Amino acid sequence: MSCHQFAVPLHPQMISKNRFKAIRQLENKKSRREKGLFVTEGPKVVGDLLEIENAVTVIATEQWLRLHPVSDETEIIVVNDEELRRLSFLQHPQQVMALFNIPAPLTDIDAMAEIVSCRLCIALDGVRDPGNLGTIIRIADWFGIDTIFCSEDTADVYSPKVIQATMGSIARVKVVYVNLPELMDALPKDVPVYGTVLDGENIYQTKFHDTGLLVMGNEGKGISSDVLSRLTKKLFIPNFPTQRVVANVDDSFNANGLSKADSLNVAIATAIACSEFRRTLHFPNPSQ
Repeated sequence: MSCHQFAVPLHPQMISKNRFKAIRQLENKKSRREKGLFVTEGPKVVGDLLEIENAVTVIATEQWLRLHPVSDETEIIVVNDEELRRLSFLQHPQQVMALFNIPAPLTDIDAMAEIVSCRLCIALDGVRDPGNLGTIIRIADWFGIDTIFCSEDTADVYSPKVIQATMGSIARVKVVYVNLPELMDALPKDVPVYGTVLDGENIYQTKFHDTGLLVMGNEGKGISSDVLSRLTKKLFIPNFPTQRVVANVDDSFNANGLSKADSLNVAIATAIACSEFRRTLHFPNPSQ
C-alpha cells in the first residue's frame, strides 16, 4: 500500500458548499446509515483508526498532512484552520477529520453466542447517553474486552459524540446491535449472564467465571424486564457512606443516618464491574 507524502508546501483548497453540507449531515444517524460513513476527529482518534484501515476521506491542515502519510486510496481535502473550525463537530478542532466506512453489521445470532461463550463481553441495555457509550467502549478496551452488544435503543456508536468519547478505542472494540433477549436465549446454558441490580449479590464477594455477558442498564430505568428475567447472576455494587448526618432529613440519607449518592453513573459502574472481573480472575489472593 503506497501513501501520499508531502515534501513541498500545499496550497489550501476551499471545500465546496455541497461537500461541506454533506459532511455536516453525518451528524445525523439517518445520513450516516444512508452513506455508510462516520466522522472521526483529532490526531488520536483518526490515527488509531488509520492503523487498522484506510479512511475514505481525510480532511486536514497542511501541517498535519506533512507529518502523516495517507494511503493513495484515500481522498484528501486540504483545509485551513478556519475551514476546519466551521466543519468540525468539536468545540476545539484538532488539525484533522476523517470519514470511514461503517463496517458491515454482524447479524448471525449463533456467531454472537459463540463470541460470548469464549470470552467476557459487555451488553448495554438502553444506554442512551453518547458520552456514557463512548466511555464504556474506552473502559472495555482498557480491560481487554473486545466486543460490546447493544440493544437497538442504545445510542448510535457512530455518532460523532460517541466516537470522540472513545478516544480511539473504537478502533479495537467491536460494537454489535442485537435483540438482547434473543442473544441471551441463544447462549449455552453454562454461560453466565451477569447484571448489576439493587437486589443482587455483593460484587466484592462474588466468584466470577472467565467468560459470559455483563449487562449494564439504562441510566434512569436500569435493566429492562425482558433482559432482567434472563440474568443468571445478579450483582450489586455496595456504597460506603462516610459522612454522618441527621437521619430522615433528606431522601439522600440512608437508614443509618449516613449520607450517600443515590446512584452510580453507568460508565463508572461498568468500570467497577470490569475491574472486579479481572481482579478476581487474575489476582484472586492479592496478599499472597
